Amino acid sequence: MSVIVLAEHTQGSFRKKTFEAVQYAAAIAKNLNTAVTAVALGSVADGELQALGQYGATKVLHVADAKLDNFNSRAYSKALMAAVQKEDAKVVIALHDVSGKAVAPRLAANLNAGMVAGAVGYPDLSNGFVIKKAVFSGKAFAFVDISSDIKVVTLMPNTFAVTKGEGAASIEKLDVAFDEKDFGITVKEVNKVTGAVPLTEAELVVSGGRGMKGPENWHVLEDLASALGAALACSRPVADSHWRPHHEHVGQTGGTIRPNLYIAVGISGAIQHLAGVNGSKTIVVINKDPEAPFFKAADYGIVGDAMEVIPRLTEAVKKFKEGHN
Repeated sequence: MSVIVLAEHTQGSFRKKTFEAVQYAAAIAKNLNTAVTAVALGSVADGELQALGQYGATKVLHVADAKLDNFNSRAYSKALMAAVQKEDAKVVIALHDVSGKAVAPRLAANLNAGMVAGAVGYPDLSNGFVIKKAVFSGKAFAFVDISSDIKVVTLMPNTFAVTKGEGAASIEKLDVAFDEKDFGITVKEVNKVTGAVPLTEAELVVSGGRGMKGPENWHVLEDLASALGAALACSRPVADSHWRPHHEHVGQTGGTIRPNLYIAVGISGAIQHLAGVNGSKTIVVINKDPEAPFFKAADYGIVGDAMEVIPRLTEAVKKFKEGHN
């Protein structure tokens, strides 16, 4: 028996959110007196696979089929199903992201397993298998007890700090009997968003709203983001007005992020926007309207004109960094 975790990769490289999922699985495995088996799908080098051992995996099942390099929920679910059966796993962990949201429900249905989506806490095993998750767009928490024999959990990324340890996982090839139906959808082309910091994994985010007045003023946010090493985001009206690309839109109808620092500039703070960012560890709101709703959710607030405040903040960040180099 083991705890299975889906180890997502990007072009053969694992990122922080995957290490977080493996470490989360390792904490559960320790409490259950078992081990963690990571499942990697597609083309990944052995060195990368072994490195998962530094985060708690004792073994990696590798389905080395190049067709899996592009995400396919049906094929991924089938591969995970094979891994669960091989390892006699009772707990399956995936990330609460695009891939995990597609694979986990399908897997849970096939396994007749209970599932919690978007976990933000470790399971409480003192009286069952109780998982904490956010509900009502993050305005409250629910504690859900999974009573089924097999349990499926998706973990909200950037919820726990990742600590790198020592060791290397053993690698074992897993053969899965795929058929044509498993690859009924074919990926013809992939256009990747390029940038220094991927928004979904960023620990620092600078975001702008309609209060920026227009795309011509976005350079002040870009300068601040560059000084901080942060990713850029925006509210829905900004994306709808084509001031910024839609992949930067965060909120209920956009992306959900959980950075350590979220700086919101010229954003009123409607509940639809808060739903995508209220998991942030620290929220700083900059708005010239002292009655902006966002101030109620902020840890820190600055009432002022963004075109005056942001350049000064950027200079302060640069001076701080220069003094610590």
